[in-house]
Amino acid sequence: MTIPLKDQALKDDVIRFCRDRNTDLVGFAPVERWDEYGEVPPDFRPRAIFPQARTVIVIGMSMPLPVVETTPSALHQELYTTTNRQLDDLAVELTRYLNRMGHASFPFTRDTYTTMRALRENNLAAFGHVPAAKYAGLGTIGMNQCILTPEFGPRVRFVSVLTAAEIPPDPMQGKELCIHCKLCAECCPKNAIKPREDRVVGDYDKTACLEMHEELVKRRCYPCGICTKVCPIGKDRLLYKSKGIRKKYGKEQETLAANPDAPEYKSWTHIRKYGAPQKPREKSKDKE
Repeated sequence: MTIPLKDQALKDDVIRFCRDRNTDLVGFAPVERWDEYGEVPPDFRPRAIFPQARTVIVIGMSMPLPVVETTPSALHQELYTTTNRQLDDLAVELTRYLNRMGHASFPFTRDTYTTMRALRENNLAAFGHVPAAKYAGLGTIGMNQCILTPEFGPRVRFVSVLTAAEIPPDPMQGKELCIHCKLCAECCPKNAIKPREDRVVGDYDKTACLEMHEELVKRRCYPCGICTKVCPIGKDRLLYKSKGIRKKYGKEQETLAANPDAPEYKSWTHIRKYGAPQKPREKSKDKE
């Protein structure tokens, strides 16, 4: 099939627009893929949210591994917040850019929840960036239910722009990236991930994960991110010379419980000590 030059030119223009703003990943998915695969309920598909949608542009920014390894820490939270804000700004900026060119567009920001109570009431997002990134060819869904990318494993944050423009799609990843090592399940502090033998994606206890998030919010050092930290997938591990440390990850909780100053974890624990309370704030007692 021959791609019209104007459509390819638009795609190249969008990629250039995003790259100029320090985006790490950009992918394009036709809205028909949601219907073709049938994994996402109808109300959560692009055309249900924005009927004019023909293409979903998915944009990703990486979370540098050494900072993710310090989780939970104030530094990790700052990285998370900064990356989210950069992505939200970019999604809105790209939407306005496409609108000015005559392509009606709709930005969908990353987390889209306001409070922990909102998540308690309805622990879902109105639009899922995970399936969007999969359909845009950026990665596959791992045991931890995160997108695993060849470049950064699951250490990426995403936003999506739904647009009426028909932009040539990217092919989906042809090979599962998750190697079923089960490290994310073994290291989860809430045992929220349960491996399955009949499929790559594990069962996920969203309530247990939410409880962990609530605890870290009280300490001002959210999110948890341990399942993204320990995942061995990603070329970023070569950059940071961080291959083959499964044993270090697996023994972290046990070792630090016995010796909080264990030297092999010093670079992580040093950062955790500063910038965030070490314990949740105690509720004040009623005056007698």
